[in-house]
Amino acid sequence: MKSPRRFFQPLAVGAPSPYREIPVRLERMIHFVPPHVEKVRSKLPELIAKVDVVLGNLGDAIPADQKIAARQGFIQMARDNTFGETALWTRVNALNSPWLLDDLLEIVAAVGDKLDVIMVPKVEGPWDIHYIDQLLAQLEARHGVA
Repeated sequence: MKSPRRFFQPLAVGAPSPYREIPVRLERMIHFVPPHVEKVRSKLPELIAKVDVVLGNLGDAIPADQKIAARQGFIQMARDNTFGETALWTRVNALNSPWLLDDLLEIVAAVGDKLDVIMVPKVEGPWDIHYIDQLLAQLEARHGVA
């Protein structure tokens, strides 16, 4: 557990400092996108202006044999579009899955600056959040994510 004195310090050397205030954004409409489906990805430019959040879902809704295609589709989707005021989120695979680590390593490296939220499913306790938080800080530092 972090001491209060270290609360606003980065979790890794070179990582961005934690927010001092909670960023407030309207999130009235979240559109879940299966990023492995090209037909859905192709409609994204017209959808972005109509929703508050575009969420690339990599989790349970994606069949196991499509997990890698979904991750690659999410990265392509993030690269190909300008989101403006619309937030870009992803729901990664669970911590106990064989896909989570690659989800984080590849997505943060490729489009970390465009990503607003990483949703972690099936959290079993604060230790899961601490692990993801520390890992993301290291990845942000490694890839120069601001």
